[in-house]
Amino acid sequence: MPVTVVVGGQYGSEGKGKVAHWLARQHQPRYAIRVGGPNSGHTVVDTGRRSVLRHLPTPILHDEVIGIIPAGAYLDLDLLLREIEDTGLTKDRLLIHPSAVVLDDSMRAEERAAGLLEEIASTGQGVGGAVAQRAMRRSSITFAGAVERLREFLCLDLDHLLAVALKDGQRVMIEGTQGFGLSILHGNYPYTTSRETTAAGALSEAGLSPRDVDCIALVIRTFPIRVSGNSGPLPLETTWETIGHGCAANIDLTEYATVTGRPRRVAKFHDEVVSRAIRANRPDLVF
Repeated sequence: MPVTVVVGGQYGSEGKGKVAHWLARQHQPRYAIRVGGPNSGHTVVDTGRRSVLRHLPTPILHDEVIGIIPAGAYLDLDLLLREIEDTGLTKDRLLIHPSAVVLDDSMRAEERAAGLLEEIASTGQGVGGAVAQRAMRRSSITFAGAVERLREFLCLDLDHLLAVALKDGQRVMIEGTQGFGLSILHGNYPYTTSRETTAAGALSEAGLSPRDVDCIALVIRTFPIRVSGNSGPLPLETTWETIGHGCAANIDLTEYATVTGRPRRVAKFHDEVVSRAIRANRPDLVF
């Protein structure tokens, strides 16, 4: 079955959004699914325009692609609506599963109360709080299907639509978020995200079977990064200045996080987390 999955092999910010956008030109998907939540920003520069997307999949910047927000997504409603407006998407270009969770202040407050911002350098977007509330089956959770402002984008039979598309040979692309080293199951616990970040995890959030997949793309960096602060182990950590000297760069190479704006920690390449990511994902392509 024609499904492509793009995932990260280190600690996020490997360039998954750029790769997904580029691969969409090669694989020509009919549908592109973005899993995860607003704690991950993907940046693409296309025809001179820079787009930063934290909910929408980057392949939707190609006119022929239809975007999908799956059941396993966690939504900042105002941010999502702003991205829809900025990209000019209409109801025929975006489908939202009614079981996607809408983030609220209680979820963000839960993360702050747990000390996650200080203890593990969480971005504090509320995804961890939402995952916890969902696991506890809280009746107070708001799902996308109950939000009036999302009504025109809701697709009640999304699972059936994708099944028919795959049967007809239409390609589906899943754009993963964050990286293998941040997996809550396989990463440096507790310095992880709140979700599973492998291709298998992305498939689960998207509602697709592993049997549907014919291409897994793993994205890695020469100089891996982690978010600033007490964000966990980073073997061979160095400085942006040192990397700049080694590359004979005449400009400041310091990178800043898309979501928080804080400078990122950086390291020289280390193969331990990448080797484990390869074993867990068995990629067909490595970027």
